[in-house]
Amino acid sequence: MVSPSDFLTIPLDDWVNFFVKDWLVPNFRPAFRAMQWPITQVLNTLDGVLNAIPMVLFTVGLSLIAWRTAGRGVAIFTLFALAFIDMIGLWPETMTTLSMVVTAVFFCTVIGIPLGIAAAASDRFQAALRPVLDIMQTIPSFVYLVPIVMLFGVGMVPGIIATIIFALPPIIRLTNLGIRNVRGDLVEAATAFGATAWQTLWEVQFPLALRTVMAGLNQTLMLALSMVVIAALIGAGGLGLTVYTGLGRLDVGNATAGGIGIVLLAIVLDRMTQGLGEKRSVRTVSLAATLKSLFSPRAVSSGQTERAS
Repeated sequence: MVSPSDFLTIPLDDWVNFFVKDWLVPNFRPAFRAMQWPITQVLNTLDGVLNAIPMVLFTVGLSLIAWRTAGRGVAIFTLFALAFIDMIGLWPETMTTLSMVVTAVFFCTVIGIPLGIAAAASDRFQAALRPVLDIMQTIPSFVYLVPIVMLFGVGMVPGIIATIIFALPPIIRLTNLGIRNVRGDLVEAATAFGATAWQTLWEVQFPLALRTVMAGLNQTLMLALSMVVIAALIGAGGLGLTVYTGLGRLDVGNATAGGIGIVLLAIVLDRMTQGLGEKRSVRTVSLAATLKSLFSPRAVSSGQTERAS
């Protein structure tokens, strides 16, 4: 039976190899190497600080933060989870993984929130950004590793770069969604009272969209943690390297211990970010109520009456 390939064969693999190997890498590899500098500085600082803090002090501090953000139950779980991780001998690897995740989430936030705000402000920019985000979310995570290794080499920093690319879409999408879902009458009222576009964004739209933005941050955090584990294949350290080494040597116990450490760390971070988002949502509700009271027709008419008198 005749097929299209009998008449035309597209050498896509050759085109990609030529683009990456023969043009992109020789011409732009110094620029890509320079992009690693800020990530290296943040990562090295965080890794040094987290590994320098005594285990007991860090555990108590993080448990107190969990108590304030997510409640007593999460604080108790955090205390026992971190103690268990230390008792199975994976504390240094856990701190390295945590520093990698925090670094990736930091750069995702710095990049993603402005892009989400820009997408909310422009329908054209959102339409152009949407297929890029679709590609970033649908490409398998292992596929990111090949061009990352060719452009940036191997190690922890290239692994974080792959993690940033993989975990970036949720915070962009949910920032865009949260700002677009802010009630139009509140925005119109703020504009009518003389607020500039910048003031309307940061004093009305962004606070009211903060719960959705925090949900995007939570999803970015979880994706970053999963990708950091996969990044062990290109030389990233931490708990992912423990799992990968255990699988390579058929050491089921070591791989299981690393997996349990990843699960416990993921639960702690997930509950804390969820709790922080819920607390922010309470403040958002109070802010919305204040805006409604300020911008209600009765308040506007009374203000006009006072000015007239």
